[in-house]
Amino acid sequence: CSSLAIGTTTGYRLFSLSSVEQLDQVHESNEIPDVYIVERLFSSSLVVVVSHAKPQQMNVYHFKKGTEICNYSYSSKILSIRLNRQRLVVCLEESIYIHNIKDMKLLKTILDTPPNTTGLCALSINHANSYLAYPGSATSGEIVLYDGNTLKTACTIPAHDGPLAALTFNSTGSKLASASEKGTVIRVFSIPGGQKLYEFRRGMKRYVNISSLVFSMDSQFLCASSNTETVHIFKLEHLTDSRPEEPPTWSGYMGKMFQAATNYLPAQVSGMMNQDRAFATVRLNVSGQRNICALSTIQKLPRLLVTTSDGYLYIYNLDPQDGGDCVLIKKHSLLGSGKMEENKENDLQPPLPQSYAATVARQSTVPSTSTMPGYSEDGGALRGEVIPEHEFATGPVCLDDETEFPPVSI
Repeated sequence: CSSLAIGTTTGYRLFSLSSVEQLDQVHESNEIPDVYIVERLFSSSLVVVVSHAKPQQMNVYHFKKGTEICNYSYSSKILSIRLNRQRLVVCLEESIYIHNIKDMKLLKTILDTPPNTTGLCALSINHANSYLAYPGSATSGEIVLYDGNTLKTACTIPAHDGPLAALTFNSTGSKLASASEKGTVIRVFSIPGGQKLYEFRRGMKRYVNISSLVFSMDSQFLCASSNTETVHIFKLEHLTDSRPEEPPTWSGYMGKMFQAATNYLPAQVSGMMNQDRAFATVRLNVSGQRNICALSTIQKLPRLLVTTSDGYLYIYNLDPQDGGDCVLIKKHSLLGSGKMEENKENDLQPPLPQSYAATVARQSTVPSTSTMPGYSEDGGALRGEVIPEHEFATGPVCLDDETEFPPVSI
């Protein structure tokens, strides 16, 4: 949550989120029109872009050098892309492609996945736990947990009765949160076991479309936003069965009575009683706008960030102790004219001839279906075969080279 990427009708923009008062534009590109996917690898110079002009093609760029690292084409429209420092995942409606990010080789093709019209999937940002989650059914809320390192299915989780609408991992890849299309209940599961840890209710209203679900970096909070004007923040508190140190109060006594009663109630009823309500909330001044939320620490204080599809970024203060209503402290416009005039000149300069990005870009400008895996209709000659670790090439994406790609800043 250290930067913000937006696709526009003319290209894409990258912003730094290091300050509340000032929104710094890191980069702007107008080379590809109608960008609907733009994913940046943390705070590095690697960015993946997909345009409505070529919705089946993924372009990987080194944006500071203005060079293309490579591009891949797929059999149908790209719906979403996820990446960490180990894997790059491309999600189509009925298949998923997993690439090794250091050499962009196709490691695995997961074919014939259930129809996934929104491209819903989640990838752990912790590359040591490169777990991938995606819907296992188009009619129920089953989650397939896939290990992106071993390239094997870890487990399936029967998370909800109805189809899934949102999935997200925490920063370490040890927890997975999910919501269904109904949108009233959010559940958190342990990874890789799939045991249910928490269950939160965001309201009794039926069929709310949850558009964003995100953990804080310390995994203490979980934020959910929808097409309503309310954003909910839940606190993941450690629940223990034995609390001998608690003073004997009336509320404590009644709580124990309810806890005991749940042992004799049907599962649906006891589940309802165990659900926690929101720890903190935000009332947006817009409703019906698609939005994306993030919980971040900016200038040493916890903040809630909300970006709406009409091009605004809202920054709220979050009280980590008492919660309650979050206070709006800043509103930024993302579509105004940025201060990029001097950088545009740099973009026009030819890349350094010795750079790895320039070399690879020259090779992949006119790709061949016989040499570039992922180009042919069926996923290339690999077609889901696993490339052993010892066969990985050292380039072209030298993530270990801090002069090429700065280290991740958290």
